[in-house]
Amino acid sequence: MSEILYIDVSWLLDVQDVALDHDDVSVTDYSALVAAVARHKTRMPTLATSNPDAAWRAAALLHTIARLEPLPHRNSLFAAFVTGQYMDQSGEGVDPPYGALSDLIRKVRETRLTIYDIADALRSWRI
Repeated sequence: MSEILYIDVSWLLDVQDVALDHDDVSVTDYSALVAAVARHKTRMPTLATSNPDAAWRAAALLHTIARLEPLPHRNSLFAAFVTGQYMDQSGEGVDPPYGALSDLIRKVRETRLTIYDIADALRSWRI
């Protein structure tokens, strides 16, 4: 089992800077970033799952960013980059089919897709 990658708000801001190509997109809700960081660090997402994997942690980041929208715009792009970077830096890169990640994020924003559904999709795209 690989070591757990714990990120912080600075990490998210660094990814934002790269994802948005150094555009001046100021964070409008830092509490959403704090929530994403706290949520991905959860050790017991359910009573049955006490040791979440990188896919679950990346799903927590994606879900929180997509639903809470910390930026004034481009939150879907930000969520996609955070997810990809987190999985890659955790040693578990993903290669989703064309359009699948953006479709997943759209479903998170428009439906009640759960974090567990997101994690299952990420696991299926591992390379």
